Amino acid sequence: MTSASANENCVGWAARDPSGVLSPYEFSRRAVGNDDVLLDIEFCGICFADVIWSRNKLGTSKYPLVPGHEIAGTVREVGTNVKHFKVGDHVGVGTYVNSCRECEYCSDGLEVHCSKGAINTFDSIDVDGTVTKGGYSSYIVVNERYCFRIPENYPLASAAPLLCAGITVYTPMIRHNMNQPGKSLGVVGLGGLGHLAVKFGKAFGLNVTVFSTSISKKEEALKVLGADKFVISSDEQQMMALSKSFDFIINTASGDIPFDPYLSLLKTAGVLVLVGFPSEVKFIPGNLILGMKSIVGSVTGGTKQTQEMLDFCAAHKIYPEIEIVPIQYANEALERLIKKDVKYRFVIDVGNSLK
Repeated sequence: MTSASANENCVGWAARDPSGVLSPYEFSRRAVGNDDVLLDIEFCGICFADVIWSRNKLGTSKYPLVPGHEIAGTVREVGTNVKHFKVGDHVGVGTYVNSCRECEYCSDGLEVHCSKGAINTFDSIDVDGTVTKGGYSSYIVVNERYCFRIPENYPLASAAPLLCAGITVYTPMIRHNMNQPGKSLGVVGLGGLGHLAVKFGKAFGLNVTVFSTSISKKEEALKVLGADKFVISSDEQQMMALSKSFDFIINTASGDIPFDPYLSLLKTAGVLVLVGFPSEVKFIPGNLILGMKSIVGSVTGGTKQTQEMLDFCAAHKIYPEIEIVPIQYANEALERLIKKDVKYRFVIDVGNSLK
């Protein structure tokens, strides 16, 4: 089909080089195909991935680079074959916008693990050879399979961080049956991911303990987020007192931490999951073997589970703690994110500030 957007410039902010400095940029999106949804972007969360790729930390960035993969907006146009969305719907787009749709993982709704590699929302090569560009922009065109319905009663600004931070902690909790009331959850790190792990844990009826190196986060963890306990992870006595008491510990931190102290906190057959990206993981094998414990990794989630998570958040009134900023503040926000100076997720007000 032809599209009114085919000749329309998309306005965004892009990094031009590894300095990562963002500035205004105009580019073209593809026309809306038969199975596509065009959504006007209203909000886009800021993720640490935006720092990594805009500054070429992995050595693969393709400039100009438009970051952003926590996208929430309103449908402006749909293709003739689109079945699940209509003009005016609130829709989200997460960390990937395409996959092979044929492998066992795509068939199971686990597109993020596509055998041929999921195509990321920004800085990936799409099937047509173009480089994907993310949510620091005025609109985006996405196949409906990779779009998510945001419940009508859920604020769009709050929905944005769920499309990466939220699903990143929700996925391993569901996979390891940590949605059963009465179980014990430990959360390492209280940033964008960690604070959502606490919120999910409480909604699931878990006993939630936050581990942090900063005593300044204690009141926030207990009074604002509702955690049951707060532990200074460097305090050996506090840690020893919790020996063999956790079913599941989720490490949201990307810094290098000692893993043996956390393994000692797990019950028999307990699980320590990594959703952050430390540079190395060191532990004494016996601490894993003798308690039949596991260290596992997890990324975001498939399309089916992402929609389930959005619906769960709406039903249980789970809202990320956010700071809304204009697109003109994006560079400062990224610098503050590096310094961990945010409670707990920046969200760009794209609709009102990007002109």
